[in-house]
Amino acid sequence: MPYHVPSSLTLAQAEAIATGAFAFATDNDLAPLALVVFDAGGNVVLSKRQDGAGATRLAVAHAKGAGAAGMGVPSANLFAMFKDNPGFAAAISVAAKGDFAAQPGGALIVDGDTVMGAVGISGDTGDKDNAAAVAGIEAAGLSAGT
Repeated sequence: MPYHVPSSLTLAQAEAIATGAFAFATDNDLAPLALVVFDAGGNVVLSKRQDGAGATRLAVAHAKGAGAAGMGVPSANLFAMFKDNPGFAAAISVAAKGDFAAQPGGALIVDGDTVMGAVGISGDTGDKDNAAAVAGIEAAGLSAGT
């Protein structure tokens, strides 16, 4: 009999994040979005895209969320950190096999000072992607790390 493998996020929580993020996008006239939700181990819990969002948006959302989860830092903060050293950001992306993008749109899901996971979103500007990620996390009753 297989053993139960716990995750730091449930599928229901990930679905609630997606619903909240997509509602934010609709309410604020954002371009169609793609979203990937990760648990604390960097495993994908949910991957979704709105009608009209380009297929490559999922790859970009994945890189934003995976980078945030892997570094324990929101991707908007990574963008600021590597602004003057883009070569190092590129080196991390290569080392992470593309699962790293220092661009706004990757938000951490936190419980106090513990990372529970991350959300990566792509489709509009980075700032709007980030706002949708935070809105989704908060709509699910969770906290976004800053």
